Amino acid sequence: MSWLRLLVGITALAPAWAVDFSPAPGAAADFDPGQGVAENGRIPKVPLPIVTEHPERYRYIPEGRLLPGGPLDRLFVSFFPTPIFYFREAVGAGGGVGLVDIDFRGQRRQEFLGLFVAASTQGQETYRAVWQRWLDHHEVPGGGVVQSDRSFLRISSGYTRTRTRRFFGLGSSTQARDETNYTDEAVEAVADLEHVLPMPWGDVVVLGSLRGVRRNLASGRLPDTPSTEWVHPELVAQADGRASGWVGGGLRYDTRDSTENPYHGLSLEARADAAPVQSLGAGSGGIGTLKATWAITVPGLAHDGGAADRLASGSDEENPPTDAVVVGARMRSTWGDVAFTDLPNLGGADTLRGYLGDRWTDRAAWNAGVEWRIWLVPRGLTFTRSIRIERLGIAPFADLGAVAGRVQQFDRSPPKWALGTGLRVGFERNAIFRIDLARSPEQFAVNIDFGMPF
Repeated sequence: MSWLRLLVGITALAPAWAVDFSPAPGAAADFDPGQGVAENGRIPKVPLPIVTEHPERYRYIPEGRLLPGGPLDRLFVSFFPTPIFYFREAVGAGGGVGLVDIDFRGQRRQEFLGLFVAASTQGQETYRAVWQRWLDHHEVPGGGVVQSDRSFLRISSGYTRTRTRRFFGLGSSTQARDETNYTDEAVEAVADLEHVLPMPWGDVVVLGSLRGVRRNLASGRLPDTPSTEWVHPELVAQADGRASGWVGGGLRYDTRDSTENPYHGLSLEARADAAPVQSLGAGSGGIGTLKATWAITVPGLAHDGGAADRLASGSDEENPPTDAVVVGARMRSTWGDVAFTDLPNLGGADTLRGYLGDRWTDRAAWNAGVEWRIWLVPRGLTFTRSIRIERLGIAPFADLGAVAGRVQQFDRSPPKWALGTGLRVGFERNAIFRIDLARSPEQFAVNIDFGMPF
């Protein structure tokens, strides 16, 4: 999964949950879960007098999805004790349990808290805690709230042990038979801040982050491939036991209507992450990143974009079913002393999805992808008035990418490719579960994950 990988505090945070775990008698007795939500799940758009600029960039949450009370009162509406299932070609099938509260502390969906424990068939273990607060959050007259998904503070911590992390060597000429494996154990803490500048700079988002990580490497556990420390002893020695403190920042020009699941708009981002302090006598180093995303609305294949509902109701819709073609691209380059475990790599759930994770690694990398996101069941599935899947769809896609020792050497690295299609399950606009099936010249790969790849 797309873990933020953190550890420190899962048990320390438990008492905060215990405060509200018993249901509050009568707290939700008179609550109407249909308030602001039609029978078929359609959410009519409401006036937003508190939002004067770019209202399409705000997510409206109707009162019917703001169930009051403690976690047990809000079970399967905004509090989810849920099994976790994922599949990554590199680490196998995995499962575990998560406690997810998207209305932590009764803040009307302004705060999120998640605690996760998971393990895979290949020996991966993950323990993770994530807290997030949206910074641009407003009450709506008449009921409900509205918030921007591009202004938030996120703090996370966790421990991950991956016993089957692959490494094929550096460069674009490595072969599948060059595969080695090692055990990667990481303890990490991260703080991320994103915030939109005030008008007239409302299309610019400021990015900042702090990250501390310590890694311990050990011999691989796969019997059919050699251990990485035997084949690349110098790289492993430089990375094993290294602790690094990272400071990052950047700017993003963003006209998209959503950062998580855009239907239209453009995003251009530039950022740098530097590690000025590292242990084991390592010098400073860093990674520079350029990213772009372009979303284009296209006619729906299986729906009319909610036009019939608009005619029947005489009002617009908060999140009408919308098909889109989305293009994403990224380039990363390093400087100074960067351990091989932190170098740019391609393959896995988000880049070159027809290859194993970490299949291609070097000091510079670029990748691009295109997806046609088609919603075949635009109104999803309803289980109760409170519990539903918003929509179901598919996404044919194509990925390209290459690695090189330097950006100037990209022309010497023929691009790798992967083609495939994916299933998309939308619980809400910004909560997407996906299964991607992809073919590359090397293999067929399956990845199950949460969130869009770009």
